[in-house]
Amino acid sequence: MDNQLYMSSSPHVHSGETTQDIMRAVIYALLPACVLSIYYFGLEALLVLLLCTAGCLTTEAVCCVLSKRAMTLSDGSAAITGILLALNLPASSPWWLALFGSIIAVTIGKQVFGGLGHNPFNPALVARVVLLISFPVQMTSWTSPTPLGHGLDALTAATPLGEMKTSVMLTGQLPASAHSGFSDYLIGNMAGSIGEVSALAVLLGGLYLLKKKVITWEIPASYLGSVILFGGMFWLIDSQRYPDPLFHLLTGGLLLGAFFMATDMVTTPITRSGMLIFGVGCGVITVLIRLFGGYPEGVSFAILLMNGATPLIDRYTRPKVFGRNPYHNINQTPAQEN
Repeated sequence: MDNQLYMSSSPHVHSGETTQDIMRAVIYALLPACVLSIYYFGLEALLVLLLCTAGCLTTEAVCCVLSKRAMTLSDGSAAITGILLALNLPASSPWWLALFGSIIAVTIGKQVFGGLGHNPFNPALVARVVLLISFPVQMTSWTSPTPLGHGLDALTAATPLGEMKTSVMLTGQLPASAHSGFSDYLIGNMAGSIGEVSALAVLLGGLYLLKKKVITWEIPASYLGSVILFGGMFWLIDSQRYPDPLFHLLTGGLLLGAFFMATDMVTTPITRSGMLIFGVGCGVITVLIRLFGGYPEGVSFAILLMNGATPLIDRYTRPKVFGRNPYHNINQTPAQEN
């Protein structure tokens, strides 16, 4: 009989799930959006997906070699970053933009902080915001979807959110498309980033992650719920100037952000109450930027801002120490306690 006492730090129970398993599940969940983006935008979308994924994998390998760390390509995190970055770019993105964004995502968004598990901000969103600020023309050159129209000349078009922002600024009222066209928004028949191609495809992927327990319900529910409530409040005040909650949900990158980027385990709170606060903060900031900000879309900025607030949220929502007297006065000195 072994009488030795083994001591180790928590956790003491392992679920058996590895980082590779989690990343593989996320890739599977993103496949519907990737397939539909290629269907709607053709080979341009496929090229952006391949360039971003290959660029992130290559940059990750170079960073590991230069920093003399163990090679981490097999964990799948770099591939996920590449796919998410591609889904945040227009299908018409030039090759150099996709590669430059990949380098920014892995180096500035991840490796400079120490690699996977240490980055405070979502790497793909860091790259998207850098590209949006640095190259606004290329990042806002949207093309109309042409199902199975490979080889046809792409036509430029405004996104539903961009059209809404322009119409409100010029006329003070919503465009006609803001009151209809929801079926097109659901299946992806609209201009936008590759990942905005279909709300239905992204939703299916998000539900798959929930079913596999890769993510929990708190952040997506609080994020989407706060957008519905906060956006709906403005809609009730003035339905001619502010869009209804369904428009908010089906357009832009809201669903992609709520299920795939706001739920990043590394950059979001670890407590359930903290996750709810995080999601509500993302929702409120998203609506404020969409309705009153200088950009039509606010998902990227909202998630990054709340990523920065995550340490504070974790600090003030951490559970009480087990066994601690709730009536104990923490301001008492040891002498006063005795």
